Amino acid sequence: MKITDLKCTILGGQPTIRIATDDGIDGWGAAERSKHYIKPHVLYYRDLLIGEDPRDVERVMLRIRRQGGFKPWGSAVSAIETALWDIAGKAAGVPVYRLLGGKVRDRVRVYNGNVRFRMGGSEPDDYARVMKQMKDSPEGFSIIKQGIAFHGPMVREVDGFTYGELRDGGPHPSRGPLTERGLNHIVACVEAMKAVLGDEVGLALDCGPGFTVPDSIRLARAVEHLNLMWLEDLITGDYVPYVLADLYRDVTTATSTPIHTGEQIYLRQNFIDLIEKRAVSVIGPDPLDVGGIAELKWITEYADLHGVLMAPHGTGDGLLGLAALTQVCATLPDNFIAFEYPTASTEWWPDIVEGLPDPIVTDSFVTVPDRPGMGLNLIPDAARPHLSDEDADFFD
Repeated sequence: MKITDLKCTILGGQPTIRIATDDGIDGWGAAERSKHYIKPHVLYYRDLLIGEDPRDVERVMLRIRRQGGFKPWGSAVSAIETALWDIAGKAAGVPVYRLLGGKVRDRVRVYNGNVRFRMGGSEPDDYARVMKQMKDSPEGFSIIKQGIAFHGPMVREVDGFTYGELRDGGPHPSRGPLTERGLNHIVACVEAMKAVLGDEVGLALDCGPGFTVPDSIRLARAVEHLNLMWLEDLITGDYVPYVLADLYRDVTTATSTPIHTGEQIYLRQNFIDLIEKRAVSVIGPDPLDVGGIAELKWITEYADLHGVLMAPHGTGDGLLGLAALTQVCATLPDNFIAFEYPTASTEWWPDIVEGLPDPIVTDSFVTVPDRPGMGLNLIPDAARPHLSDEDADFFD
């Protein structure tokens, strides 16, 4: 079997790739829906793939892996990797989880970082209201993650929140020391959310990047009594191309509140310090940024040896990303907590794929499918009307 083509289109806002083969088997992959600009980067790798056997996933990845980078520049490589596994599973007639060592769980827990309701403000009552809405959502989420502080509008909407300069440009651009008022406001909002969730639903907070080390420690200690699942990306994080493990270790060793990071990191090599120094309690690579699902599994296994937990990122990965996350998380060791539940980028995306369960999530779990490959296939006739003129030949 040989790869004959690599194509990429933006389908309903979701960067979607197709790897075609001379056996007529297609592999599907995706990048986060915010990365509409990634198409040329995906196609850059086309000539390196043509003629290769897609079932030799690692051999193909050795041709392209070193040319990726921290979020967002690892997403093209990651999308290709998932599509290769999709082909390998279909060619063997087995679900991808069997090729990754077999599943250890039949259902995979998800957490909510994506089913959202209008905030309307940054006051404790606003957070309590949306938390009630998310708690009542039919998916029955057992863990909910909420953006707060620098990861959202609070930094601008609360007067006197920080001593730092407020910046524009790019995601989460502001950083700096908190005022006492700012810290107290965060704690009040967290207490309001936990009053709604009680001990029935775990609460995780997406906090930055933007915090200083002293403020990270103050916040983590101030919420210890609330037994949070984790504080995420306090110092570095989304779209930050470095790790700063030593700074995270200063925070982690100063509190009982679990500290989390990792969604922006590319490749296992860049998790070495976080894991070996036990600089955080939880890591959260995204398979569509870190280098793919095998990369995620390798990182998880190594983290498990060091007592570090795993909660993969995935909020914008769409339905193809959901399929990939389900397959790999079915195989992960017991340090796995849950993965971040991705949803369809448009209301019609569920209509252009086959193999999607209905409902997708029940009592916070996704059932692992036994269909060959990733378990989802695009339906060309249903998807064609949604292609741009430029990509009219995507399925040809």
